[in-house]
Amino acid sequence: MVKHARGNYEVALKAKAVVDASPLIKKKYTYLIVIFLIVASFAAFGRIADNYFVNFDDQEYITENNHIKSGINPESIKWAFTSVVLANWHPLTLLSYMLDWSLFGANASGHHLINLFLHIGNVLFLFFFLNRTTKSLWASAFVAALFGLHPLRVESVAWAAERKDVLSMFFGLASIYAYAFYVESYKLSQYFLCLVLFALSLMSKPMLVTLPFILLLLDYWPLGRWQKALSARAESCYKFTGKLLWEKVPFILLTIVSSIMTLWAQNKGGAVVSMEHMSFNARVANAIISYVSYLGKTFSPVDLAVFYPYAFLSLWKILLSGLILIVITAIVIYYIKKLPFLFVGWLWYLGTLIPVIGLVQVGEQAMADRYTYLPSIGIAIMLVWGISLLFQREYMRKKILFPVGITYLVILAVLTWQQCGYWKNSSELSNHALHTTKDNHIAHNILGSALLDEGKIEEAINHYNKAIRLKPYYADAYYNRGNAYTKLGQYQRAIEDYNEAISLKPDYANAYSNRGITYAALSQYQRAIENCNEAIRLKPYYADAYNNRGIAYAKLGQYQRAIENYNEAIRLKPDYANAYSNRGLTYLLQGNNNLVCSDAQKACALGNCKALERAKGKGYCR
Repeated sequence: MVKHARGNYEVALKAKAVVDASPLIKKKYTYLIVIFLIVASFAAFGRIADNYFVNFDDQEYITENNHIKSGINPESIKWAFTSVVLANWHPLTLLSYMLDWSLFGANASGHHLINLFLHIGNVLFLFFFLNRTTKSLWASAFVAALFGLHPLRVESVAWAAERKDVLSMFFGLASIYAYAFYVESYKLSQYFLCLVLFALSLMSKPMLVTLPFILLLLDYWPLGRWQKALSARAESCYKFTGKLLWEKVPFILLTIVSSIMTLWAQNKGGAVVSMEHMSFNARVANAIISYVSYLGKTFSPVDLAVFYPYAFLSLWKILLSGLILIVITAIVIYYIKKLPFLFVGWLWYLGTLIPVIGLVQVGEQAMADRYTYLPSIGIAIMLVWGISLLFQREYMRKKILFPVGITYLVILAVLTWQQCGYWKNSSELSNHALHTTKDNHIAHNILGSALLDEGKIEEAINHYNKAIRLKPYYADAYYNRGNAYTKLGQYQRAIEDYNEAISLKPDYANAYSNRGITYAALSQYQRAIENCNEAIRLKPYYADAYNNRGIAYAKLGQYQRAIENYNEAIRLKPDYANAYSNRGLTYLLQGNNNLVCSDAQKACALGNCKALERAKGKGYCR
């Protein structure tokens, strides 16, 4: 009997030791999971470090943006907070580009790696939040991995111009994580930290305008605050419910301000598509199909492209997609109490897609991979917690669920690695888009510009022609074809294309500037000056327009006015080789030999030796 009692005592001691050790074991696993998420993300996305910038938005945001290249200074900071770039207002993203350029210059690797670091930060924030609030270590890890390694993330991470996606999400998920701490302690400092992080997210990209809605969902699951409120006595229930709603009011106010700023910026940039060009019924139909298409790409992430053109929307597709959405919604509502994660995950997906689903159509795309960056978390939560229910027994989870899950993550990582390769450069990106989509005018335009940069002018014109055939009102394709004709010396055809581009897009500053230099090539200098004047009026910081106007003034013999324009071009763009060369040549024409060599040598150091060779031919700069 004593022996039996001693045996029970030893079993109890062992059980106590296991309980006491469990926090240490969980901590150890947490560290291993964090290491796995970081290493796996690097393995899946690391090849983007060898990728180049692409000619789709990267120029406007980074490589040809003189404010970005000037680094962080009072003037550039003011510009970041007061300017609209490509119909968007996101000052923190612009400031991050400036910092990148100060650190890495034109080396695209650094820009891409910062995107990857931010993405990894997002993966970790998601894991930390779910683990803290659900106490489900492995489920939280799989949701984070599913989110982080999925090929649909590639567009947001591998595209330098999409810094706004990963940066906005970084602050947004940090805000959600801070919210978990606030709910635990209700400290005012943590509440304000959550609010400040939300504001920073909105200033990076307004995708997180749905955060107040997300917080209300999280209050239901996993935080369980709604259940606590509803189960309390009437007076306490009213008080607690009011608290849940009132604490979201500052977030809602920030959402309203951000939405107003976004609509203002997009209208100013001419990006909002009017109802005349696309009816509301067509938008609703496309939204219904897009919801289901994103689900399809979540489960079968193949044939991904940088741009998805609008396609014919058949009635049966609309009805079938609508039916799928209704059925899933009915199921999650039916099981809302028993399986709250299904309800929260599904509404997370539906709700966070609303700003980009196309009801307010911005741009020409029918859908975009980057739009799934935030919404995909809802689907990942549904999948991971839902599948876990099918394997209740621990040994089945270890023997079946865990290895299958790891295998699936490996497959996703391999597909992501492959997708990152398509972002190598503009040619790879556009060729892949043409291979995976039909009638893609944007892809033809991107490929045409890549070929033009390579000096393959006739091939470039062929792709611009295809883009225009697919979309006759495509201003950018006319503008780019005009540039190609200019390089061929076919100035009249170039002017015709610039005319068409401007008629389609009256505020097209680049087209005015290039039409101006083309008129100068035809010796129509006054017309050249008028076009450059208009370009500068539309785009006051446009260095190329000042340079082009300087050329026209120099041709008219107005050397001092030419030099003033070159000065302004160089002020705006300090490494502007052509402006230094043109100013040097103008000094040579003026006979101002003391200043010729300085500009000529500077221009040559930057890659344009035309002025230096001319000066040496005249006996200067030996």
